[in-house]
Amino acid sequence: MNNGFIRTAAASLKIKVADPDYNKEEIKKVIDMAVEENVKILVTPELSITGYTCADLFFTKALQEKADEALCELIEYTQDKNILVFVGMPIYSKGKLYNCAVALFDGDIMSITPKSNIANYNEFYEKRWFTTIGKEEIFCSRYNKYLSNHLISLDRNDEIVVGVEICEDLWVTNPPSSTMSINGANIIVNLSASDEYVSKAEYRRSLIANQSARCIGAYIYAGAGVHESTTDLVFSGATIIAENGTIIAEGERFSRDNVLTIADIDYEKLNTLRQKNMSFNTLDSDDEIEFDCSDIDNSENDLKYRYVDAHPFVPYDDEKRKERCQEIFNIQAAGLAKRLEHVGSSGAVIGISGGLDSTLALLVSVQAMKLIGKSSSDILGVTMPGFGTTDRTYNNAIDLMKSLGVSIKEISIKEACIQHMKDIEHDSSIKDITYENTQARERTQILFDIANKHGKLLVGTGDLSELAMGWCTYNGDHMSMYGVNASVPKTLVRYLVEYVAGISDEKTKEILLDILDTPVSPELLPPDENGKIAQKTEDNIGPYELHDFFLYQFVRFGFTKEKIAALACKAFDGKYDTVTIDKWLTVFFKRFFISQFKRSCIPDAPKVGTVSLSPRGDWRMPSDASFNAFI
Repeated sequence: MNNGFIRTAAASLKIKVADPDYNKEEIKKVIDMAVEENVKILVTPELSITGYTCADLFFTKALQEKADEALCELIEYTQDKNILVFVGMPIYSKGKLYNCAVALFDGDIMSITPKSNIANYNEFYEKRWFTTIGKEEIFCSRYNKYLSNHLISLDRNDEIVVGVEICEDLWVTNPPSSTMSINGANIIVNLSASDEYVSKAEYRRSLIANQSARCIGAYIYAGAGVHESTTDLVFSGATIIAENGTIIAEGERFSRDNVLTIADIDYEKLNTLRQKNMSFNTLDSDDEIEFDCSDIDNSENDLKYRYVDAHPFVPYDDEKRKERCQEIFNIQAAGLAKRLEHVGSSGAVIGISGGLDSTLALLVSVQAMKLIGKSSSDILGVTMPGFGTTDRTYNNAIDLMKSLGVSIKEISIKEACIQHMKDIEHDSSIKDITYENTQARERTQILFDIANKHGKLLVGTGDLSELAMGWCTYNGDHMSMYGVNASVPKTLVRYLVEYVAGISDEKTKEILLDILDTPVSPELLPPDENGKIAQKTEDNIGPYELHDFFLYQFVRFGFTKEKIAALACKAFDGKYDTVTIDKWLTVFFKRFFISQFKRSCIPDAPKVGTVSLSPRGDWRMPSDASFNAFI
């Protein structure tokens, strides 16, 4: 299976200027390298057959004929190689010369695309040699093909569609790739010859990444290398592959050998994102998908050239993670501050357990109070010891509230729960779901009534991962007046608390670090014989890092179970085996589907990332949908 991926490559070549015979042999070498790695799309630089810096030699018959001979040999060389190859060369037709990208596949020319925007400023003076055709088509008798900007479809379902740009086409105000993308191209290739000077490389990277994001597509960029003429300019051989705003592969610049930069592009992800983005349905143009290359075999992909992030919600880089946490914390606090002001609340009520989620909600509430000019003492923190409360979490809850200057109220729920279980004729020695949920609902009732009594807003503490897995008691901790954590996944909650710890005073920091070191638990079952937490969430439903990974891949991109499993095996290689991943992935899908009824009526909450399960926003799903087709 290819899992919705296609392997692509951008090449920078070791060439000789104005020597097509030499250059075609180097192109053959990179074709062989690419075929060896199961690459399906290979892009070489602008005018790769002749070299970009031939200048007035482009006018000469000898160079044109040699380029033609080289192209014919390369056409034949692609026979039975199952790879789409883009080469660049000048093509003569009807008294004019065109700078073209020629697509070769299985011994034939698939398309000839002329450069749409001729660079003719500063160091560039291409209009001296080349002509542009605009939107019209020019028939080239020599190759029995039209020179056009049509797209290339690589499969009969048009799931992989390629558009072609040449260098300057990317740098103009309205790149051709924008229109190509609207018309179905999800992979753009760019045969380029972009020279180097100070700061240009970073700008080029940004341009490529941004265009791939605007197009919700992939962008394969192959630049001319150091063996071009250095009369006035130096070229670096930049090779870059971007996908939806992210550089996923980049080759070495200034290499004196051939460079082949390879990446596995997730075209299925791109297509899913486009389906969700209605902007792609609002525009149209006259372009068509003219050429069909449906015989390409893309049946397998082992993800060798694909980095899969095991923690997609959490940036790997420390500085970026700190910036992300700061931004999310500010969004949470701003959302709560607005709601507090709108309802005219005198403050907030929060149930504080000493666990991660209630800690983050408390920290957000303290910040929200600062934003609206209120004291942290206007927050009423309620700790409600139950049958499973341990000394560690209880003490952390009390200590944290004291350290933050929060008003504290302690209410034991044990007697109330015992009485309630008597009322409903439940044996309290049977520690089942009724035993657990009795405590969760008792706590929620207390919090709502206290909020009403004091004219305060009850702030919810549950996070995105718990909502996804249904790990909350319906009309218990599932409910509040505003849920500040509802779109924050569990793997990120930990880092948000860690971020606040880093900017807190030493006493608060010490408490927060101990909370971070405490096992995740609802503490609804009695502690063990040593007084420690006996009920650990991840023992019951599986590791949160796996479930957050599954959640991201399924909700964001709609991937199948098989594809998510393949990605997880790559991401968690060496940590979880295939059997373990399949086990918890099945658990995820079943729990996700049967828990939708809980998500259909969750309170308002601020969206902080690309994945949210709000029934009013990002995720709308019937509560009684079957999971059979998904497992």
